[in-house]
Amino acid sequence: QVQLVESGGGLVQPGGSLRLSCTTSGSIFSIMDWYRQAPGKEREWVARIARGGSPDYASSVKGRFTLSRDNAKNMMYLQMNSLKPEDTALYYCNRYPPLEVWGQGTLVTVSS
Repeated sequence: QVQLVESGGGLVQPGGSLRLSCTTSGSIFSIMDWYRQAPGKEREWVARIARGGSPDYASSVKGRFTLSRDNAKNMMYLQMNSLKPEDTALYYCNRYPPLEVWGQGTLVTVSS
């Protein structure tokens, strides 16, 4: 069974930065997404990157988040800058279309 592992979350002040990482137990998929789920809210799509393609972002994070991937290392990264309290959420990675299995996520808390 494929495993998805997210890491890099933490507590950061508004305006700060974090870099999230995602890896899979096998080869990273052709199209990979980041999602997030804030407390009491539905999971929402954040960003997508296809192998050899340009990233695409939700309007709420465009200009602040940068998505990249290293296929050789089976890794995907989400550089998050200018973080806002509303970015507080559990962040998940998955392929597109998403697998039924999800990782544990990594918690990002933006608070002063």
